[in-house]
Amino acid sequence: MQRLHFVFGGELVDPTKNLFKDVSAIHMVGVFPDYASAYDAWKSEAHRTVDNAHMRYFISHIHRLTDEETATSPTEELG
Repeated sequence: MQRLHFVFGGELVDPTKNLFKDVSAIHMVGVFPDYASAYDAWKSEAHRTVDNAHMRYFISHIHRLTDEETATSPTEELG
């Protein structure tokens, strides 16, 4: 199975929640073939927007969406 990772981010309504202020303005950074390259892209965007406390970037594990056998991590269960 190919392990794809999607990096995206945007401005949040509240920095303590994962609720985007404007879903249509989400920045879709891209899809990456491995976690290391996704992490590098995430880190670059996070550093670029560090002055805005409401901006957050995320790495989504696309391969887990198609593999129901893979267990999720505790942080993914927090919602």
